Amino acid sequence: MISEQPVPVPEPGQPQETAQRGSLRTFLVEVLQTLVLALVLYFLIDAVLARVRVENISMEPTLQPGEFLLVNKLAYRLGDVSHGDVVIFHYPLNPNEDYIKRVIGLPGDEVTVQNGQVSVNGTSLDEPYIMAPPHYNNTWTVPENQLFVLGDNRNSSSDSHNWGFVPYENLVGKALLIYWPLNQVKILTLPDIVNAAN
Repeated sequence: MISEQPVPVPEPGQPQETAQRGSLRTFLVEVLQTLVLALVLYFLIDAVLARVRVENISMEPTLQPGEFLLVNKLAYRLGDVSHGDVVIFHYPLNPNEDYIKRVIGLPGDEVTVQNGQVSVNGTSLDEPYIMAPPHYNNTWTVPENQLFVLGDNRNSSSDSHNWGFVPYENLVGKALLIYWPLNQVKILTLPDIVNAAN
């Protein structure tokens, strides 16, 4: 006679509960990984790019109040400033304020504004981007490690012509593009205005 051993019968629902716990654990791990990756990407992007809102009319017609810009914060750690760059910097007389202007003079340059014409080292600039020719006259020699900047709205801009130069260490970055509002999206073309005039 062969004695039959009872075959254990799994309790109802046991394997299903284990599978559910496993899939829940997998789901939570994936959510956590996604959140960590999103945070890492956010901080990496934030280390490279800044988002800046244009607040006033000093850069009209190039930039309008209310527009939002993407700014490359590594531009001047990895490369050089060029004539014509649109830059964001900490205002030298109040570093808590950030200004947006166009670079006109680099260290050692002589900048002259005379009879509505801007010249750098004796070369008159071709500036189709300005609102109107400047109404002021003067000559400035740009010191070492500093920049001479002007707003494109020359006669309604607080800039180097009335408060002086911008130290290199005050630079935040280089404006790349307007990204908002959507109907104004454009890459900012930044000509080397001195070479273009030659």
